[in-house]
Amino acid sequence: MPSSPEPFDRPDLYIVARLLERMWKEEKPILKTRLQVATNVNYDVFRRYVSWMSEHGLVGVDNSLDGHERLVLTTKGQEAYKKLVQWINEVIHERIRGA
Repeated sequence: MPSSPEPFDRPDLYIVARLLERMWKEEKPILKTRLQVATNVNYDVFRRYVSWMSEHGLVGVDNSLDGHERLVLTTKGQEAYKKLVQWINEVIHERIRGA
């Protein structure tokens, strides 16, 4: 059984945004492997982010009858995604346009 990923204090918000965005676009829970590949994140890094997002209530784990774990965006995760996108659009993109 794999050990728990090492926690971290300051996640990269662009990675969080990529994971949340991919889950946002799904109509149903997504396989962990599919999410990891779709977001192009190294497996060890992916595990750390999923663990962090789960601890913060942004994602939930759906254990299906087929034995595969799928991730689902929680209501808190949906709100976090909306706020993160809004912040990126207001702060980052505005700064780039103003440069």
